[in-house]
Amino acid sequence: MKKSEWSDRELEELLRLMPKIQDHRDPRDIYQNVSLKKRKTKSWMLPGIAAAAALFLFFILAPKLMDSTNYSHDKTQEQKSSGNQDMKLADKRDTSMIALQKDDPAVAKENSLKTGDKPELMSTNSTKTAIYDEEVGDGKTVLTYWIPDPDVQILIPVSIIVPAAKDTSRLTLFNENMANLKEKEWGLGEFYPLNLTRELYEENNSIKVDVPENHQYGLGSMELTFINALINDISSNSNSNKIILTTNGQPGIDFERFGKMENLDIVNKKNHAFFFYYPKGSDYPFLTPSEDSYKDINAAFQAMQTDIPVLGLKNSLLPLQPLNDVTVIDRTLYVSFKGHSELKDNQLTSSSFEALLLTAKEFGLEKVIVKDSPLTHIGSFDLSKENKVPVAPNLRTIQ
Repeated sequence: MKKSEWSDRELEELLRLMPKIQDHRDPRDIYQNVSLKKRKTKSWMLPGIAAAAALFLFFILAPKLMDSTNYSHDKTQEQKSSGNQDMKLADKRDTSMIALQKDDPAVAKENSLKTGDKPELMSTNSTKTAIYDEEVGDGKTVLTYWIPDPDVQILIPVSIIVPAAKDTSRLTLFNENMANLKEKEWGLGEFYPLNLTRELYEENNSIKVDVPENHQYGLGSMELTFINALINDISSNSNSNKIILTTNGQPGIDFERFGKMENLDIVNKKNHAFFFYYPKGSDYPFLTPSEDSYKDINAAFQAMQTDIPVLGLKNSLLPLQPLNDVTVIDRTLYVSFKGHSELKDNQLTSSSFEALLLTAKEFGLEKVIVKDSPLTHIGSFDLSKENKVPVAPNLRTIQ
């Protein structure tokens, strides 16, 4: 509001100049008329004022009420939509979890173990991965191939079970199945089939190995891998004690480092310790023997509790540590798990126990008896009974 430009003094002077007004009515009449007007106002204006006020409130509140109603309706629709969306999201999560479980190594390995394919780590239903007597039986033959790792530093034994064919030698079966190996799928170096022929000389218990003139087995790091693979393949799959080397029928094979060699003596070295070798991108180990030999099984077990980084070999006894009271009596190994309260029944521990069994076999032992174990079973191994050592390590299928 605009402020008045008249001062109080000026207003007083102005009022004095205005003419005087006099009312000659009796004061009682004036009061009576005023009271009547007040009563008339109360009698007929109040309903109108109330109606106007109600109408006024209606116009004020109606939009809010309508908004509230719309909000409630929209909220209900939103909740329904949200509920439907949540159900869709839940369905998607369930589908995603199923997909993840299918792709997850820890789940896929358990399924592949049943068929002998590359097994997986930490499955709740742990499975033996080596080959045992009861798995072979009549009409079957075990073949073991020594395959290099991708860096060609070590040789890893991989075993398969094939039907035994009448009038077919084990050496022939070995040669026939070389091409069926799945080294790349197993995370190993591609090595087989070897470009050579093998022929058994029964009269002197030797095997003739003949390579073509354009062979590459005498070059660089391949020559030592080739020689060791020949020796290990034949020592694992036959009783022969010598390899006769020829090139296109002529005596000897030329090697860069060793020169011309005409034969190899098969010395079946024992007393190795078994370590874990993890292929790149895999959580599951191959059970792999050491290059070194050890004076006794206690020394081997001690070595197995440390890694060999230069060769990519890992501690294979960690789940079973500490080992107590290790003794050997009549081709039987006795070992105590006393005080091992954290021993777990899973695939890793099962593989560790198999490393122990395979190492025991290296020292000429046939059975293992566990004492003071907090578990009665590790996978399918019954620790309340004696367990036989395996026939061969690292079972795989080639079908």
